Amino acid sequence: MHPAGGRDPQLLGGRVNALAQRRHASLRTAARWLAAAYLLTLTLIAFWPTPVDRAAHGTIVTVLARLHAHGVPNWFNYTLVEFTANIALFLPVGLLGVVLLGSARWWLAVLAGFTASGLIELGQLIFLPARYATVMDVLANTAGAALGAVLALLLLSAVTARSPARPAV
Repeated sequence: MHPAGGRDPQLLGGRVNALAQRRHASLRTAARWLAAAYLLTLTLIAFWPTPVDRAAHGTIVTVLARLHAHGVPNWFNYTLVEFTANIALFLPVGLLGVVLLGSARWWLAVLAGFTASGLIELGQLIFLPARYATVMDVLANTAGAALGAVLALLLLSAVTARSPARPAV
């Protein structure tokens, strides 16, 4: 017991710190497994011999035509859908990158997204004649990694925010 009554703040702080360290270790372990599964999936999507949206292309175009017929602006088109899908595809690069590398090195997650995207597009250009390598894909993928990093920083700051210390009773 603390002389002033209540629990010893240093002892309590040590327990909280140990708990936080265990939670952080668990989060990093889960992030490693998720990153492995994500990288496998990304590799399959990126280096599939034909465009992965080929089977859905007609359906997407039909849905967009119906939306346009009901007043959705024409700028909401296939190019925008594809660009947005590329952003979503690279969100995990930023999210998992920040969790695994630490919030101080958030920029490495964005750099990893840019580098991976550039290598993917180069690989598609050289080895996959049915695929289309574009600078817009690199831009969208990098934006996705950056957005994922920002989301991770916001989530981590919300989770790790501490409430004001309570005075000993």
